[in-house]
Amino acid sequence: METGSDVRELVEIVREREAVEVVVGLPRSLDGTEGPAAEHVRAWCAQLHQALTGPGGIPDTPVRLVDERLTTVDAHRGLHASGLPGRAHRRVVDQAAAVLILQAAIDRERSLGEPLGELFAGPPARKPRRKERRA
Repeated sequence: METGSDVRELVEIVREREAVEVVVGLPRSLDGTEGPAAEHVRAWCAQLHQALTGPGGIPDTPVRLVDERLTTVDAHRGLHASGLPGRAHRRVVDQAAAVLILQAAIDRERSLGEPLGELFAGPPARKPRRKERRA
């Protein structure tokens, strides 16, 4: 799988800023299940994990997946409360939601001393091949 330019750019940002971890929002349904959007995020995290742990990477930088349910709703509320017109929300709502996700991760770490979310440990192992049937 070829690494995308966004992944390469993020690895450079991690290196330049000496980031201690990367927090990625995981889109789940309200009932907690994961659909196609979450699968896409996990595939992207697999590329990021490979870039971080591969040659020239930064192997000691963990990637954490944090549930992002309702952060977009909360971001819209915050933008509305700040006086930003509804039409202008579209261009900044994802950024505002990302800030909420990161702030939740920081707050959890500070208050409980433990990280928020799930550690992304790499892509799932390949399924073993079926044994050939004997004739």
